[in-house]
Amino acid sequence: MAYEYILTEKLATGIGLIRLNRPRALNALSPDLMDELGEALLAFDADAGVGCIVITGNERAFAAGADIKAMATASMADMLKQDLIARWETIHRIKTPIIAAVSGYCLGGGCELAMSCDMIVASESAQFGQPEINLGIIPGFGGTQRLTRTIGKALAMEMVLGGRMLSADEAQRFGLVNHVAPVETYLETALKLAAKIAGQAPLAARLAKEAVNNALELSLRQGLQSERQLFQMLFATEDQKEGMAAFIEKRPAQWKGK
Repeated sequence: MAYEYILTEKLATGIGLIRLNRPRALNALSPDLMDELGEALLAFDADAGVGCIVITGNERAFAAGADIKAMATASMADMLKQDLIARWETIHRIKTPIIAAVSGYCLGGGCELAMSCDMIVASESAQFGQPEINLGIIPGFGGTQRLTRTIGKALAMEMVLGGRMLSADEAQRFGLVNHVAPVETYLETALKLAAKIAGQAPLAARLAKEAVNNALELSLRQGLQSERQLFQMLFATEDQKEGMAAFIEKRPAQWKGK
């Protein structure tokens, strides 16, 4: 599809690449951009040839936040009618693993988008923050919840209440970021990680993502029960038989996604 606010590309390594493309607005997450992002994610998720999705911006900004101009004069009724949360729920329904490749500003809705992904690779210039308090509002798309679960209450409070931003190195130290790379190679680093994930057994990768995400939402007992059921389900797949046979025969596995 041709999009106005994003660029998409399917790579030979089984990666679906999505670039946020509003450079003059520092990739601010307008409703139209979020609609296009949701459409692209659903399309890649339905493509059996895509084993991992990478979302990125440009070197200057992953996304500097939501589109403030679009919200500045909105009323509570306007926000309810727009149902902005529905656009974000699309991201949470994607079963294919998603990596955010972040450089420069990753603020407000941009930080929430990155945290909605399964992993984050950051450039050395990346800055993470939830500065909504400076606009008289609070994070509204998961920032208070995901940030607290990831970096802990004390630091999340400082970021949400005090507007503190984290450098890439700090974000990695506090568990928000997987890898930090030079600005020149951060996307390459993310694509290498994505290619490794895309090369795994597709069904196992999807269920592994589900199991790890469940750990954030379920009790330990419920999470263990869910993990056990997902584990057992994979023994009904051809890939499980192939993976174990390949291990025994000391050869690379040939995954079919079945």
